[in-house]
Formats: sequence, structure tokens, C-alpha cells
Amino acid sequence: MIIVNCPMKREYVTDLLEKHDQDGITFKKVAEQGMKLSFETNIQDEEKAAKVAKAAIKATEIGAVLYFQVSVG
Repeated sequence: MIIVNCPMKREYVTDLLEKHDQDGITFKKVAEQGMKLSFETNIQDEEKAAKVAKAAIKATEIGAVLYFQVSVG
């Protein structure tokens, strides 16, 4: 499970990750509690999935200024 803590633009981040399908890595939101978004991924290496999610968010036009954290949970 991948955890994304993001106080703003949670819908944007959710939409971005659920549409992500690069290198066969996909994400599906399973829960949202406050600013904590929980995603399942289709690969076993959750550390790699977390890095991919973080890179995908940072690559957007708002990613450089958006405050967020990605971790494995």
C-alpha cells in the first residue's frame, strides 16, 4: 500500500495516479482519511511504486510547488 499525504489538490493527485500506467505500474485509491490517501499498486516492490508515484506527481505543472509526502504503509 502506498500512502500519499497531501493537504491540497487531493482530487488532482488521485486522478493523476489512477490514470498512471507507465512501465506497467498502476495505482488504485482504496481509502482517504483527511489528507492521507491510500493506494494499492499492482507490483510487489512497494518502495519502487512509491518512487514512481512521487516522480509522477513532481513531473506535473504543480508538482514542484505542491507539498506532499509519499511513503509505504
